[in-house]
This record gives sequence, structure tokens and C-alpha cells, in this order.
Amino acid sequence: MHHHSIEELIARATDWAAADPDPATAAELREVLAAVQRGEAGAAEDLASRFNGPLEFGTAGLRAAIAAGESRMNIAVVRRTAAGLARFVSGRAAGEWTPRVVIGHDARYRSHDFAVDSARVFQAAGFETLLMPTALPTPVLSWAMRALDADAGVMVTASHNPKEDNGYKVYVGGRIEPGAGRGAQIVPPVDTEISEAIRWDEDLSQIPLADSGWSVLPAWGTEGDVERGYVDAVVGLSPAQPGRDLRLVTTAMHGVGGHTLAAVLAGAGYTDVHAVPEQEQPDPDFPTVAFPNPEEKGAMDLSLALAQSISADLVVANDPDADRCSAAIPTPEGGWRQLSGDEVGVLLGEYMLDRAVAAGNPAPVLANSIVSSRQLSALCAARGVEHHQTLTGFKWIARIPGLIFGYEEALGYDVAPELTKDKDGISATLLLAELAQLLKQRGVSIQAALDAAAVRDGVYLTRQVSIRVQELSERDVLLGRLKSTAPTVLGGSAVVSVDDMNDGIDGLPPTEGLRLMLADNTRVIVRPSGTEPKLKSYLEVVEPVAAGDDLERARATAAARLDAVNADLSAALGV
Repeated sequence: MHHHSIEELIARATDWAAADPDPATAAELREVLAAVQRGEAGAAEDLASRFNGPLEFGTAGLRAAIAAGESRMNIAVVRRTAAGLARFVSGRAAGEWTPRVVIGHDARYRSHDFAVDSARVFQAAGFETLLMPTALPTPVLSWAMRALDADAGVMVTASHNPKEDNGYKVYVGGRIEPGAGRGAQIVPPVDTEISEAIRWDEDLSQIPLADSGWSVLPAWGTEGDVERGYVDAVVGLSPAQPGRDLRLVTTAMHGVGGHTLAAVLAGAGYTDVHAVPEQEQPDPDFPTVAFPNPEEKGAMDLSLALAQSISADLVVANDPDADRCSAAIPTPEGGWRQLSGDEVGVLLGEYMLDRAVAAGNPAPVLANSIVSSRQLSALCAARGVEHHQTLTGFKWIARIPGLIFGYEEALGYDVAPELTKDKDGISATLLLAELAQLLKQRGVSIQAALDAAAVRDGVYLTRQVSIRVQELSERDVLLGRLKSTAPTVLGGSAVVSVDDMNDGIDGLPPTEGLRLMLADNTRVIVRPSGTEPKLKSYLEVVEPVAAGDDLERARATAAARLDAVNADLSAALGV
């Protein structure tokens, strides 16, 4: 928290409003200032939160509510960020070449404005500036980074955040970062270098703006169409075959993935596809969901109801920018069950490994984030295949050389690192459909495939528990308390090691968090969320399975163990 006197805040806000190039946010801020002058309840707090320091340019870029003020998403903040990114890239190019930037956006409020405004900044800074023709999924931008050999990429999106929010994701590639990281989201030290190139006190009137000159990439159905290029590349992963009779329910969750996913599935020969009609078209109000995030309770209600009514084989939901997906399967009792990110990750991981081996790949590499399940690594060890554990975030996963598949438990999967150096909910949906189709032809349910893996590997049961806090600083207090007085027993099992992840565990770069290992092979990781005021705990228990008939007992035992660990951890955190 930045503590300023109310006089200081009023002075800063008055200056900000005077310099704001956007009359709408300038007027909004003057309203807040007037409310402060009138002494209205909550007005001073509102003003303070809008000027709580410049919006943090984290590794995912920016994300905040769309509103006036330096701590919010608006034209002034976008303009300074674009100018900083342009300054960084131009510095690297050092006049030796003309840098190329590609800019995409979702269908949220102000997304198109922020994208066009960015184009004006880059064009004036001497870039070859390419703008997506319409609101498109994040994976299309990610694919275009490599397909168009861009030096920088911007995606204006707040992904699965509430409708009030928007954000700015940054990618680098081309000559800025050749090699395994080309086209991936930024990692240190580049994020810091870009941050340092953003001048938060820069006089906005001094940032040059072009009124024209950038190129709008060709639209759907025209020559050189970028969305079609992506669709064709993804369909190439699983070309159409006769007899694809999978009955699939999809939902775009009011985001931008509907059109692209439908084109991919049609191109791959799936004809029995049912998109949830109420959620298929982009809508920045997200009217049918409390939170447009497939992880949130109730977000998939409409798709599950549709699946139930038509007896579908599989449901797949994309988040609003379509870089993530969640799957649900029919249960023997006649209902539906949403799979965890780890279940999908292990299913897809094994399938992608089988595909790679069948294609003659002599050295496939798989990876997942450290907070994801250890089951994939156990499978890779059993099959003698290289596996990497990374820090959280696809910016790390995508940089593993030789990668054929990577995932993180937060519903992110990359089934085609050669196409997108990031998670992609559209290509993942296609490969999940291919796997479900194959199982259907063999007369095997997806649940049966999960059961077979559990009998083979043991039951790996994971759970993520979030503690919401009022202030970001509270996260650090809770984590510090756990660090200084770590429990010696959790769920009846001795804590055998406590690792501060800031020390760089298992050869990974340092990061905030704590890992506890228990005598019974339970693993607990506690870390602050990268995007929200939350402390997150990731729990995993492993329960061996004697044989097929032991599976039910093993699952029940694992669930009870997980509950016990969670209860003791909550007590240790004092919540």
C-alpha cells in the first residue's frame, strides 16, 4: 500500500485527470474528486485505491479493473505500457532492423480501443505494426507470433477475470528471443527490463501517436487470413477421419473462442458438435455466469444441462480468451463430473506420449508445473521418458527444449508447442476429442481410462485450497508465519522436509512459496497467487493400489487423508 495524505492524492488525481487523453476516464475521475470534496462516504478510499502506485507490470503483464487512475486499466496506462515495450524492443533492435509487433484483443469492454491505441504507439515508434482483424483467442495471437516471426506480441485480455477487468499480456520472439523461448510470454530478466522502460510519470502528450499506417491482418474468408492459418495448423494435428461420431458439447463462455473452435472441430471431421447457444457469441457482460471461469462453481451448469439432455460423450468448456479448457464426463450414476486439471493433464500427457512414440519421436519431453500432480512424472519415469518440473506459468513450461506436451493444473495445456508457445484451449479440445473418440470406438469410457491409470500408477489425489485476503501484504504475513513455525505433523504423517522455494528448489529459479514433504509421500505447496489477493495451497496425496478391486478403497482412503491434511494445514495457517 502506498500511503499518501489526502491532499497529495487530490493533487495527483487532479494532474492525472488533466493529462488523461480519454475524456470519459477524465470525467470519471473528476466525479470521484468532487465526491471527495463533498466528503462522501468511501470516496477517499476509492481515490486512494486508484492511486495505489502504478499498475504492477508482472510477468503476465497487466490486469486490473477498467477505470480511471494509475492503478487501473485505461488508455493512459495502456499508452505508457506500449511506449515502454516499444522502447525496450527498439533498444534491442538498435536500428539494425525494423521490429515487428502483432497485437490481438478479446471482446471485453475497451479491448478494441486498447489494441488500436497500442497500434498507434508502435506505428509512431517505427515498428511494422500488425493488428488482428477482430476479437480472437489468445492462442491465435500466440500462433501468429511465430507464424509472422514477430519481435513482440500484445494480447489485450483479462482471460477469465470478472467483466469489470481488462489486461495486457506480452510476448517476445523474432530476433529479441530466438531459440526455445521464441514467441513465449516473457520471463525474467526481460519482464524487469520492460518494466524499467515504462515511464509512469511520462508526459502523455510527449508519446508520439500515428493516426494510420499500421496493417490490419486479413479477416476470415479473405486471402492470408490469420484465423484460418491458425485453424488449418491446428486441424493438421488431427486431420479428419471418417467415422468420427463423438457427441461433443462445447461452450465459449461468452468469450472469443466459439468461432475458431467450431472451425477446428468441423475441419477435423466432427459433425455431432453442440455449442451452448446462450454462451456462444462474445458478450462482455458474461450474462449467464457469475465468473466466466470454468474453475468456478456453476460456470459449466448450462453445458452440463445440454449434455444431459442429448446424452453427450464429452463436454469441453473454454475460458473467455480460449487459452484454457475444462472437461466433464458422464458418470455411471447418470450425472456429470468435471475433471480436474490434473486428470486431464495426465490423460492428455499419456496420449500425447503414445502419439509421439507412434510417430517415431526418439526423445519426447513432457513437463508440468511444480504445483501440478506428480503422476505424469511417475508415468514418464516408468516409460523412460524425460520429464521436467517447472515453476508455475506457461512462460516456463513453453521454454523446455524438445517439449511435446506441457500442462498446469489451472486447466492449461499445450499439446503443440511447435504451434503455440503457450497454453491453448482450442488445440487441447481437439486432442481431447480425438482421445475420447478413440476410447468410444474401443467401447471404453474416459472414467475407465482414468481408473486404469490409477491402478497402474496409484491414486494421485490433488486439491487446491485458496485463502482470500483483504490486503496483498496479508498473504506474506500468513506465509511468513508458516515459514517460521512450520507444523511437524499434518494429517497424522510427519513433515520430513520444509523447503523455502525462494532458495531455488530442485534447480528451479527462486520463487515465493513453501514446500512441505510428508513421510507418507504427501506434498503440500503454499504460494501467493500471481494475479489475485489469495494464498493458495496445493495438496497431493498418493495412495498405492493393490489391484483393480482395490481402487474404490484407495480412492476413499486418499480422500480422507487429503481432508485430514487440509484441516491441519488450515489450523497451522490460523484460518
